[in-house]
Amino acid sequence: MRGMWSGLQALILNDCPYAYYIHCCAHRLQLALVKASKQVVPISHFFLTLLFLIRIVNASCKRNEQLKVASANEIARLIDLEELETRSGLNQISTLQRPVETRWSSHFRSVSSLLRMFTSTAKVLQNIIDDAIDEEHRAEEKSAYDGLTSFEFVFILHLEKETMEITDKLCQALQSQSQDILNVMHLVSSTKALIQKFRDDGWDGLLTTVISFCEKHCIDVLDMNAHYIARQGRAHAMELLRLSSALEPQEALKSFRSSDLCLLVMNFYPQDFIDYDKQVLEKEFYHFEHNVVQDPEFKKLKISTATTKRVFSAMKVVKTNLRNKMENDFLTDSLMLYIEKDIASTFSLDSIVDDFEDLKER
Repeated sequence: MRGMWSGLQALILNDCPYAYYIHCCAHRLQLALVKASKQVVPISHFFLTLLFLIRIVNASCKRNEQLKVASANEIARLIDLEELETRSGLNQISTLQRPVETRWSSHFRSVSSLLRMFTSTAKVLQNIIDDAIDEEHRAEEKSAYDGLTSFEFVFILHLEKETMEITDKLCQALQSQSQDILNVMHLVSSTKALIQKFRDDGWDGLLTTVISFCEKHCIDVLDMNAHYIARQGRAHAMELLRLSSALEPQEALKSFRSSDLCLLVMNFYPQDFIDYDKQVLEKEFYHFEHNVVQDPEFKKLKISTATTKRVFSAMKVVKTNLRNKMENDFLTDSLMLYIEKDIASTFSLDSIVDDFEDLKER
């Protein structure tokens, strides 16, 4: 749209040099909201799960038809129980709607459609799992079903629905072809006030709705009165110290604690390991325990932690902020030279140059 050479802006300016381009305020707001929401891990995870669910259910015409049939049956059941009103325009049968990043209102429609067809979606997913052609597809679809029926997903689903109901009117006004700036300013003010009111007084009502929904759909509810264990501050530090003690070489001689090492990775260093490494880590510890720790020769070793402590001290000097992209091999060689600098100082520079020259013809 706003490309300087071949965009619509450039084409119009070629014919009308006095025209000027203003980026759509609604799109700017939408992109800012999407970016902000992705910074909150549970919200970002919620929308990823939502997209995953919609992709699976809308993967074929057959599944779409199954969803429509299940929705029709559910509507008929609720009407028989007198839980739904019946009049013209109500209880329309539709499909799950996919959210679009440039339209925040589409997120509201997507959340609302899933909430409205939650029971039908769960039934269709169960049918898909039963009809899976192989274990790989069954595992993928079971993951989607487990995500749908988790308390965290249901809670955020209701939270997003309540929040987006408040902001939807403002979004619609910003996307209107005929802008009424005064009306938009009033909506900004009222939207902020309603969000603050929901933040101050809406918790009890939201939690009651979520618990009722979970009980209706046989979803396990978390115990809100359970004792909360803080994961920051002193408790966080104490847990780190306790788990780190599993790295002490003497601990391997006494009782190798692979479970503590796995927790250390998951809770404190998740970004340092890829997902595959995390999955196979526990089995690798089992191999290490069987092949190394239980080896008779290993048990005879007299272990000192002095070298380990020297390495960690040296690492602060060698791997600084300016060298944060240093590869492991280069870091190891640099640490070795720094730690054993007394030995390295005895080497002649000329001998090192000669050895390097003899390694390979350049």
